[in-house]
Amino acid sequence: MPRPSRAMASTAGYLAAAGLLAACGSAEGTTTQQATPTAVQLHADQPPADAAEAPLRTDRARQGAGTLVSGGPAAPYNYAPTALSDGGQYRIWWCSQLPGIGVPGDDVLTSSASAVTGPFPDGTAVLHGSGEGFDAVHTCDPSVIRVNGIYYMYYTGAAGDAPYGNAIGLATSGDGVHWDRRPTPVVLPSMDVRRANTYGVGQPSVLRLDGWFYLMFTDTSGAAANSAGAGQFVLRSPDPAFATSVQALTPAGFQDVANTKAKRSLSIANAYSADWMWVDSLNAFAVAHEVDGKGTVISFWDKDFTTHPYQDLVLDGSWREGPGLVRRIDGHAPPGADDPCTRVPIDVVRATGDDGDGPTTLRLFGLDVTNAGGCQTLATADGVAMPSPDRMIVLVVGGRLVKIERRSVSAQIAAKVLDKPVPGLDSLPVVATIKAGTPVLHAPDRPYAFVVDGKLWPVGPAAVSANSSGVTETSDADWDARPVGGDLSAYRGN
Repeated sequence: MPRPSRAMASTAGYLAAAGLLAACGSAEGTTTQQATPTAVQLHADQPPADAAEAPLRTDRARQGAGTLVSGGPAAPYNYAPTALSDGGQYRIWWCSQLPGIGVPGDDVLTSSASAVTGPFPDGTAVLHGSGEGFDAVHTCDPSVIRVNGIYYMYYTGAAGDAPYGNAIGLATSGDGVHWDRRPTPVVLPSMDVRRANTYGVGQPSVLRLDGWFYLMFTDTSGAAANSAGAGQFVLRSPDPAFATSVQALTPAGFQDVANTKAKRSLSIANAYSADWMWVDSLNAFAVAHEVDGKGTVISFWDKDFTTHPYQDLVLDGSWREGPGLVRRIDGHAPPGADDPCTRVPIDVVRATGDDGDGPTTLRLFGLDVTNAGGCQTLATADGVAMPSPDRMIVLVVGGRLVKIERRSVSAQIAAKVLDKPVPGLDSLPVVATIKAGTPVLHAPDRPYAFVVDGKLWPVGPAAVSANSSGVTETSDADWDARPVGGDLSAYRGN
């Protein structure tokens, strides 16, 4: 049976009242005309979210010459990518459709390459409609991170074309290819407001920061969405399933809520299909979204979502659907190869064409920020190592210190090893010490991990070798049963 083409409205740059969408189709129906994104104010007395925005210097503007990755000739569309620098590879997952794969509907494809510019082989399907439940027909808009050796994919799922039928699902994996999905969605439409745009909730983007999973998403029924349903909302929880300890971003900051259907009272971007990352050296969130007549706009928010600390950046050029930032495995910005303290590479993959069946022709666009000013304060030094008075190396990990005996080991873990410590280093607690020969635990679908005081500290194999550590093999279940101190594999994408 031939697979139906995905139903979506035109994304030519105009507003239309209809904007009705089917299943996992584009949330736009239309695109917005707002040139400079700001927080959407629900109440007139809400203070403006703008501050004195510092300019960022950039260089190395770049555009890929052709298609970066696709599902091959049989794939009618390719869009909504998520990209990670992961273990010496660049891995991309995106929305497409391949014939003969499961239930007819949207599929999630994946591919990998040794360089961000490729070449990427044609993608293979790793997730598709389950045949039953909320994602019976469509799985689309993936966002992937890796935490303590586990890949988490948040995606849009739909059982058909019902109004507000989209919901956000969660699947987990040990290798990024074989996925186990939760049978129920983690986020449903809030239904604060019924609008002509009945897309619902979807287009998730996830990152990990300070022990929290931060989830940004579209909800066309959200109270603070605009009249066309555009808006980006934020939930956070230490629980990847968002079943406990959920907080929602509101005009008063993050507030405890009963569940993920809580009122969407604050939008951080007047947009659909956005992506984001945390930039350690800027101490800020970077939100990537498309703006008509410009291309991909990168807007910046401070950690509390009260100010825009930096002026917007623009990656101009053609686009047809939202961008996917190239990120570290935890959803943070990757370090600059030349200087991780001051240089930040910002690369996005986005669909630039439409052959009539939906957005396609995924291309790479990017630039480098050159004046990040990181590594000067503890707030901007996460993932940075430096010498300590006892002749060891200390690594800043989420506001704590991990001591490492061998500098060669720290070089395999840290984004950068400084020659001098940053001010205030003595104020941070030391939570682990990795001496030469510290034992390592490994499982078939779990990473290598130093074992310190009964806790696991995941690392890449190069760090294990440099530390002359013995490795004990165990089962995935035994690995998962042990407490994890922190993920040391994130900073270099090990």
